[in-house]
Amino acid sequence: MLTKRIIPCLDIKNGRTVKGVNFVDLRDAGDPVELAKQYADYGADELVFLDITATLEARATTLEMVLHVAEQVNIPFTVGGGISSVEHVDALLKNGADKVSINSSAVKRPELVNELADKFGSQCVVVAIDAKQVDGEWKVHLAGGTIPTEIDLFEWAKEVEERGAGEILFTSMNHDGTKNGFANEALARLSDELNIPIIASGGAGNVQHFIDTFTKGKSDAALAASVFHFGEIPIPVLKKELKENNIEVRI
Repeated sequence: MLTKRIIPCLDIKNGRTVKGVNFVDLRDAGDPVELAKQYADYGADELVFLDITATLEARATTLEMVLHVAEQVNIPFTVGGGISSVEHVDALLKNGADKVSINSSAVKRPELVNELADKFGSQCVVVAIDAKQVDGEWKVHLAGGTIPTEIDLFEWAKEVEERGAGEILFTSMNHDGTKNGFANEALARLSDELNIPIIASGGAGNVQHFIDTFTKGKSDAALAASVFHFGEIPIPVLKKELKENNIEVRI
């Protein structure tokens, strides 16, 4: 049986880790390199860094941060935010990132998924999808959740898999930061319809939510931010509980 992964997510703004609720009301959560090292030491399986402002000026800061993180941690990490070219991905991977996450840029130009998979391999390409349930239908949103589209979550997920994505990182905007649990129904459907790993994001508030997303949601990995950043759920405690519930994790 494949082990389930626990992935802290660090949203980066101006070189600092921040966290909000429903994508707004950001507060400072610490230095990203220090947090990364801490999480690696505590038993996180992977890390995700998202440059949520991703302006051109921030790009140099991000590259420098990636270099420092690579020096400090021995677990895989993914970097996302404002990535729209093979050249940018090349620079991130050369600085030490293991994977990249693309979101809005993939929707605007779906061929980018093919280009990255062809150049670097599917294992490096994570397609992040921010979606919101509107009148019972899951619609993809862009630009950090600020721009709604008419694109269906499940159709888009299938398309990017066909184009070469190695993983889907699905964030439910309805659940993000609420600590009311993951969008397990949608996650289970994604898992049933796709053949690549699905990372659950948005809604972690307690240990039971992680148990539920691995069982009811059929997720391959669970990503969270504030419950880890603010010490509400220590990773060793979480993994012990998962193990006790017959969920295979790396201890």
